[in-house]
Amino acid sequence: MALKIYNTLTRQKETFEPWQEGQVKMYVCGPTVYDSAHIGHAMSYLIFDVLRRYLEFRGYRVQYVQNFTDIDDKIIQRADKLGVSSEEVAERYRREFLADMVLLNVKEATHYPQATTEIPTIIEMIQGLIERGHAYPADGNVYFRVNTFENYGELSRRSTDEMRAGAAVEASEHKENSLDFALWKAAKPGEPSWPSPWGAGRPGWHIECSAMIYHHLGLQIDIHGGGTDLIFPHHENEIAQSEAFTERHPFVKYWVHNGLLQLGEQKMSKSLGNLITIRDFLRIHDADTLRMFVLSSNYRKPLTYTEEAVEAAERGLERMRVALRPPRADAASADAAWLTEQAERTHQAFIAAMDDDFNTAQAIAQLFDLVTAINRARDEGVTGVPFEAAQATLRELAGVLGLQLQVEDRRNGMEVAPFIDLLVEVRSDLRAAKQWALADKIRKQLAELGVVLEDSPTGTSWRMA
Repeated sequence: MALKIYNTLTRQKETFEPWQEGQVKMYVCGPTVYDSAHIGHAMSYLIFDVLRRYLEFRGYRVQYVQNFTDIDDKIIQRADKLGVSSEEVAERYRREFLADMVLLNVKEATHYPQATTEIPTIIEMIQGLIERGHAYPADGNVYFRVNTFENYGELSRRSTDEMRAGAAVEASEHKENSLDFALWKAAKPGEPSWPSPWGAGRPGWHIECSAMIYHHLGLQIDIHGGGTDLIFPHHENEIAQSEAFTERHPFVKYWVHNGLLQLGEQKMSKSLGNLITIRDFLRIHDADTLRMFVLSSNYRKPLTYTEEAVEAAERGLERMRVALRPPRADAASADAAWLTEQAERTHQAFIAAMDDDFNTAQAIAQLFDLVTAINRARDEGVTGVPFEAAQATLRELAGVLGLQLQVEDRRNGMEVAPFIDLLVEVRSDLRAAKQWALADKIRKQLAELGVVLEDSPTGTSWRMA
């Protein structure tokens, strides 16, 4: 079965065929670094991390570029409020974001370009657009001529009249057309600026991504990712300026957009103040919990954050972790052919689900079928190579989704599973010796620590409450 990806440009699933066989060039819009990242940001980067991991699992060599917008009105305003430079604000939150991604087990990008380090390429592109008649300088600013690009509005499926009516178009007496957008902004007193052929200033938001793609990935790329809120105007403008400059169509083969995370009826947003930072989430939950919560839904759909949904993700993770516990110590030889067959079916079904536009919810459902089989096999006394191979399949496929499945004591980061296993074994020995008081004491104290013991005719298992 071939991998199919939903392309926002065509509004349909398409067979994935990169420009160069075996190679994938992928660009994802990164954060504007003026404040701590929240779990709405994390949702997008977790989704594209999984896309990348799966492409690599399927044998592709992926070049993954993600930018930082490190000069912007919001950064300047935050710097003024704090009484520090824009560079200090941007660098502080850039480093914090990268640390957050490590905590979330997001793979490091091939390149992390920053707007302020791409000024030469940005100026080169703007000059080229002016020479081709697609842009014009005006009083230190430079604007893109929207009416020179015939496919403008194709990505967002909007007409120019709809754009004027529905978009917050930046007004300027220097524009030839109200829809024209800034490629270069003239310097304002006290704001950071760079020299250019049109005077001191700084780049517009849209041009930085086009310049970074051109510089680090070339004239055409395979996948461009970002949230649905970026389709218009940001990605629409990227298409216009990039294709006008490079004279290559399409400059992106597959546009991939994730739905947004909501609290109640509103998307999670810094400007609205209805957010949970990544750090705040990780003080209470582990990284796998957020990943499981996000991946249990279709990546293109909006996702509503609730504590109930997070708790469901935690319960699912605990089921997976239990399946990775060792076989029973007293296990005897048992038929294991069915377990091997289930592991093979899970492997095939997982790939089929992910090949269908990265259907992570269905892929996770396949993993739970294997989890059920492994736990049944433990109860039936299966051990040895078949049991270990089934667990290895679970680890491998969970790893494709970026799940680590580690049991940790959140107070100090120590892995507690081996100690709990030891206490369960000691309690079993005490029960066998009919030392009921001591056995009950272990159960009670483990319960106080959030560990639930479950006795059955085949032995004792445990889970986190």
